[in-house]
Amino acid sequence: MNSKKNSLFQYINEHQEAYKTIAKEIFARPETSNHEYFASGILSEKLEEHGFVVTRDVAGHPTGFTAVKKAEKEGPTLAFLAEYDALAGLGHGCGHNLIGTISTFSAIALSKQLEELGGEIRVYGTPGEEGGENGSAKESFVVKGYFEDVDIALELHPGRVNTLTPKSLALDPVDIEFFGKAAHAGAAPEQGINALDALILTYNGINALRQHLTSDVKIHGIILDGGTAPNTVPDYTRGRFYLRGATRQKVNEVYKKVEKIAEGAALATGCTYKMGLFQNKVDNIIPNEKLDLVYKEALEELGIEWTEDSTFPSTDAGNVSQVIPLLHPIFKITDKEAPLHSEVFLQVCGSEEGIGKIEEGTQLLAYTGLKLLSNPELVKQIISSHK
Repeated sequence: MNSKKNSLFQYINEHQEAYKTIAKEIFARPETSNHEYFASGILSEKLEEHGFVVTRDVAGHPTGFTAVKKAEKEGPTLAFLAEYDALAGLGHGCGHNLIGTISTFSAIALSKQLEELGGEIRVYGTPGEEGGENGSAKESFVVKGYFEDVDIALELHPGRVNTLTPKSLALDPVDIEFFGKAAHAGAAPEQGINALDALILTYNGINALRQHLTSDVKIHGIILDGGTAPNTVPDYTRGRFYLRGATRQKVNEVYKKVEKIAEGAALATGCTYKMGLFQNKVDNIIPNEKLDLVYKEALEELGIEWTEDSTFPSTDAGNVSQVIPLLHPIFKITDKEAPLHSEVFLQVCGSEEGIGKIEEGTQLLAYTGLKLLSNPELVKQIISSHK
């Protein structure tokens, strides 16, 4: 194992500059969900260059891809998850320029020993982790069966501390629409049916609901369409809400409660309504203790301090954890007070400090993969514990 580890780390050290350049280029050209053509292109082309068989436009996502490299010798199948979408209006303030690059670099570095180790390495390019147009692609990959023949999925997420895989919140991204009847608000308001009243009643009803929900539930929303002119009774309005909870079951329960509020608001105002997901649902992460222990060993062997105090909002990586074991630790890239989705974290992810952590992140992720491919029996135990 020491010989394999040394060979792996030597490869990473010798080739890191090329991947730092890729991370910088993705950072400089931020693309939102369903439009990450540059990022998915540069990562998938790099994988092709190293002998991976790449398929693009997969699982209903034009910027999604799969990259596969298989040994003749039988062994486990690992899937490295690559995220590369940016935040609308902010750019790479969540470090996806690092996530996609580290996953790709880890898979390529590990693949250099694949014939000796046996098994199969994949990289799944999964668009829109942040949501947006056709967002949360990992759910599409799950539903369409891309993980049915995968043993373990792996990725790192940049942050301010090193942790094992955290728990996260499940999320339903919903639109609530109301349909009323337009009328002149000054001349004949009695002839109108006010769709804005229905949406405001819904917003206030959700506020009232909060006092009767458990502390893990979080609901936040905005009004996207509130009417066109003050002198016209609004005949159409639309609100967008995120419903979060500790588990998928909890979010399903909250969804039903919120829909009752919308139904009541429609009844009270005479409107009709429509409520539904505007993109894929997001499930909570189910950590796997046995898998985390493998990553913990890698941390300790590299002399990296870590903490058990970890929380994460929501990620579609949780959808993967519902069907197979998932490794999704937080990886420290800065000591600064820099929360995710902030201007400060954005600057870190494009800085020499943040991009300089690519070597260490790839060492951790690829070495964990090496430990797994080297021990098929351990992989079976991890799968058993997940079930």
